[in-house]
Amino acid sequence: MIFATANKHKLREMRELLPGLDLQALPASVELPPEEGDSFAEIALEKAQAAHAATGEAAIGDDSGIEASGLGGRPGIHSARYGGPGATDEENLAKLLREVAAAGDDRRAAYHCALALVAEDGTERVFEARCEGRLIDTPRGAGGFGYDPAFVPDATGDDTRTMSELGQAEKNEISHRGGAARLLVAHLEGSAAPSGR
Repeated sequence: MIFATANKHKLREMRELLPGLDLQALPASVELPPEEGDSFAEIALEKAQAAHAATGEAAIGDDSGIEASGLGGRPGIHSARYGGPGATDEENLAKLLREVAAAGDDRRAAYHCALALVAEDGTERVFEARCEGRLIDTPRGAGGFGYDPAFVPDATGDDTRTMSELGQAEKNEISHRGGAARLLVAHLEGSAAPSGR
């Protein structure tokens, strides 16, 4: 099964979340379409469709990002490019924290993930999950990637560690990508996946 991403961090994380699958990297010759969809689900599905069309293999596409309540849901589907073309994770995060601070006291945020599956026969399904939490002022932690250093998930209760300070197993248990992966696994195992569509 092909994982339709050029992001090495996501590929490593997905292999940990889906240990029962032989998840292969996207061949270098396959070019993914520009991320021009209107939703995480649409963009994830376009990636999976492109990988399936190019290889003939079953493919999984992922699109994910963070939605800040005080910014009306931004950056959302633009999370990877929020700081502009070629922006680093650090630049994207710095811009988000500046804008959230300027917008007022609302620090609520949520990670959203859509995983799209295109089976070998072309059947398509999308599975989506969220991880609610809040943004802190000063990034902490060396693990994770993206906006993880400033995101404290609700699921850890009174624990105020950021996603970057959690161990990978802890993060996988509560993350948006972990939630979507569990729905995908339930589907592949023939179980009911009520939140998938």
